[in-house]
Amino acid sequence: MPPILDPAKCTGCGTCAEICNSDIFVFDRRNDAMPQVKYPEECWHCESCVLDCPSGAIRLRLPLSYSLLYTDASIFHSRKEVR
Repeated sequence: MPPILDPAKCTGCGTCAEICNSDIFVFDRRNDAMPQVKYPEECWHCESCVLDCPSGAIRLRLPLSYSLLYTDASIFHSRKEVR
C-alpha cells in the first residue's frame, strides 16, 4: 500500500522524493504543487519519507501482514544512546 500525502499539509518541498530509496515519488518543482506516488507497489514501508517530511504530510497504510510485525520507527529516533 502506498504512502498517503495530505495536500493540506504538503508544502511541496520534495524531501520525500529525495529521500525515498525506492524512488516511488515523482516530483517536478516546475510543474507539480506536490509530489505524486508513481510506483505504489514498490514501497518498502521503511517510513523514511514519514520521518523526514518537515510538515508531517505523509502517513503509511501498512498491509495486515506488515502490521502484525510493525514497530514504530519514531521510537528509535527519540532514543538517546547510552554508553
